[in-house]
Parts: sequence; C-alpha cells; structure tokens
Amino acid sequence: MGATLEIRNLHARVEGKEEPILRGVNLTINQGEVHALMGPNGSGKSTLANVLMGNPAYEVTDGEIYFDGENLLELEPDERSRMGVFLAFQYPVAIPGITLANFLRHAINARLKAIDPDSKGISIPDFRRLMKEKMDKLHMDHSFAGRYLNDGFSGGEKKRAEILQMAVLEPKLAVLDETDSGLDIDALRIVSEGVNTLRGPELGVLVITHYQRILNYIKPQYVHVMYGGQIVESGGADLALRLEEQGYDWVREKYSAVAE
Repeated sequence: MGATLEIRNLHARVEGKEEPILRGVNLTINQGEVHALMGPNGSGKSTLANVLMGNPAYEVTDGEIYFDGENLLELEPDERSRMGVFLAFQYPVAIPGITLANFLRHAINARLKAIDPDSKGISIPDFRRLMKEKMDKLHMDHSFAGRYLNDGFSGGEKKRAEILQMAVLEPKLAVLDETDSGLDIDALRIVSEGVNTLRGPELGVLVITHYQRILNYIKPQYVHVMYGGQIVESGGADLALRLEEQGYDWVREKYSAVAE
C-alpha cells in the first residue's frame, strides 16, 4: 500500500488567537486517490492546507497528522516536503532574479543533500533533460523555465508554474489550495489538464476549492464539505453537483450548531 495521509481530530488556530479555526478534522487520503474539499469562505479549508505543510503562523492545539506512518506535526516544512508532501499555493509569491529552472534545481539538490550530505546534486545536463521531459509532458514552452519565478506571471502562468514544480518534485501527496482562484476558463482547463497528466497510483491529490467548476476537469473519487472547522459531509461527485445547484445554505442550516 502507498503512502497514506491520516488526519485525526485535528484542532488548530492562528497563533496568538484563542478561537480555533479547525475543530476536529478527520480525513484519510491514500496514495492514488483524488479528494476534493469544498466549503464556504471561512470554513477552514486553507487553514487545513497551511497546517498540513507546517506554516508556523498556525498552532495545532489537539489531534494528529500521520503521513506514510510518520507524525507530520513533529517535522519542519522542508522535512514534510522531502517526505513527499507538496502544497500548491492559492497566491504564489514572486521571486524576481531567480529563474524557475534555478529554483527547481536548488529544490532537487536540497532533497539530494538531505538524503546524502556528500551529494554533489543533479548535474546540469541531467537537470535540463528532466526539465525538458516534464515540460513536454505538460505541453509547456521551454522558454518558461528561464523566466523569473512568478515575476510578471499571469494568474494562469503562476498556477502552471506550480504544476511544473509538482511534476519535477514528484510528491506522494499534492494539496492544491484553491488552484482555480482567479483563473479564466481557458487557464483553468490548461492547469487541470496538467494535474490530470500527473495523477496516478503514485500521487494522492487534495483539491481545495470553493466552486465546483474545477471538478468538471479534475474528477475526484471523493468529495468532502467543510463547515465550521469540521468535515461535515462526505460523498462522491454528486455531492459537488448538489453544492453547485443548491449552494451552501443547506449546509449552514443543517450544521449551524457546529460553527457556534
């Protein structure tokens, strides 16, 4: 069996605040599965993504997160990344002066160095071959790799750069935090095609989204609804369609006590 993410009774808050944002999240994702996490604004979806990756602005007050049998809460963000956890940001940061290719080569070398302190890193010819292979797979122009990371990128280009990073780093679990945010239909389709190209038995995916439209392209096996800091409903693709048709009012009515 592949790597499994297990979240058990997770409670978390923004550091320095008393009020919790996550109030007992339970979720299991196996390698090879695609899950969608939906919910209204403020329900805790992005907080969960940040806690999974170890953002220090969030404090876990109770619960456990295990990945591949290890306690993620005991690991730093870079250690989680090296274990195979990847987060595609809702708002990727621009880094002028650092090309996308250079950024990715350093990321690979950091992983190799962690495995073997004497590693000299990936050779430039090997890295170029790797980049060409991944960009061809994603139908990306090779010139993209020479641009400064997210500097002057459109919304769609930023998200495509995130998918390229995912392709190169080959994680076991990818968390896509509102990847559809700010994308027009064409950009959404292109980014979704990239994710679909990479999905398979070696990759578990958690698609965090407010709207159903990205799920027209990335088909999940499981859909979960978050409300009031908890996952309150789980089902198949029909659950996402219900949310598209009826909105979140029925969720609020049914689970209003959860948020209090």
